[in-house]
Amino acid sequence: MYVRDDEGLRALVESMRGADVIAVDTEFMRERTYYARLCLIQVATDDVAAIVDPLEGLDLEPLFAVFRDPAITKVFHAGSQDLEILVRLMGEAPAPVFDTQVAATLAGLPAQVGYQPLIKSLLGVDLAKAHTFTDWAKRPLSAEQIRYALDDVVYMPKAYRLLQQQLAAAGRLGWLADDFERMADPATYAVIPNEQYRRVKRASSLDRRSLAVLREVAAWREVEAQTRDVPKRWLVSDESLLELARRAPESAAMLRGVRGLNEQVVRRSGEAILAAVRKGKAAPDDELPRFEKRKRLEGEVDELADAMSALVRVRAKQHGVAPTLLATRADLERFAGGEREASALSVGWRHTLVGADLEALLEGRIGLSVRGGRVVIGAPAEPFGDD
Repeated sequence: MYVRDDEGLRALVESMRGADVIAVDTEFMRERTYYARLCLIQVATDDVAAIVDPLEGLDLEPLFAVFRDPAITKVFHAGSQDLEILVRLMGEAPAPVFDTQVAATLAGLPAQVGYQPLIKSLLGVDLAKAHTFTDWAKRPLSAEQIRYALDDVVYMPKAYRLLQQQLAAAGRLGWLADDFERMADPATYAVIPNEQYRRVKRASSLDRRSLAVLREVAAWREVEAQTRDVPKRWLVSDESLLELARRAPESAAMLRGVRGLNEQVVRRSGEAILAAVRKGKAAPDDELPRFEKRKRLEGEVDELADAMSALVRVRAKQHGVAPTLLATRADLERFAGGEREASALSVGWRHTLVGADLEALLEGRIGLSVRGGRVVIGAPAEPFGDD
């Protein structure tokens, strides 16, 4: 079904009435805009599959009402970008949600498994990949494009039910609750302009006063890009933001001396940029931003993280899950550095599976040894004696 008018959308919504699961996917373009331009919404239940074309000017509210229905589970695959778009359009996130990529990893498939490999693994179906980089804003869509877009959802309800059965049988279904609640929380997708300086490459190389300037000019860039709906890089690159922070120009002439700063941007927004620079320079000393230095334990965090990684791999193999689902290298380095309160390794199922062992390893209560060519977790090894 290809829905291009309000009457067709109402009929689609009626046909989905009573469904307990709806698969959802989107196709969008954002190469030339700040906000993603929604081009298609694909939906499927066990009995119905359809493409909804928002470029036809439809009133999407009937569909959004379905997405808000708490009695219907909305199933996505790697759905963060889809949810970000829907949050902006709906004013809230669809809920409850289930992500087959997250669930598949917990069921023993590779981390960040793609949709095609997932469907092949679970259902034995080979899906086409021909339109991965197609221009979804171009009309009319070909029959092949429509089939490709439908394939992204038509098999998902079956995949969802299989994954749900596998995880329930393994006693792991409840482990996903926190992950999915976070995905359905609109705050997850909120952009805070004053925090965007932390994403600028090499920002940590600046002193605190320059970092305050960077905070203000990066916030200006974010808001300006949102207002004009253009990519941030089209206004000012990260490299030029750093130069602005280091030089802290005081005039339009000095602005023009910043390498990479577009003349058109200087003419249009020069005063706003200078105002942001002045605000950063005038920030009180006790309000200057900083990048928190990682707390370090005695010894080398890198070496500790190496040992922790080995423990994580052992536990991941025992439980049939991908190691990165338990903890990434960055997670382990922060944990080893003393940042435990906010760590996912300190709560819930991750703590049960591996976090408690990591704590014991760092405190010397357990150790790693090699037996029969395998790494084994057990009592700590005896300390070496002095020579």
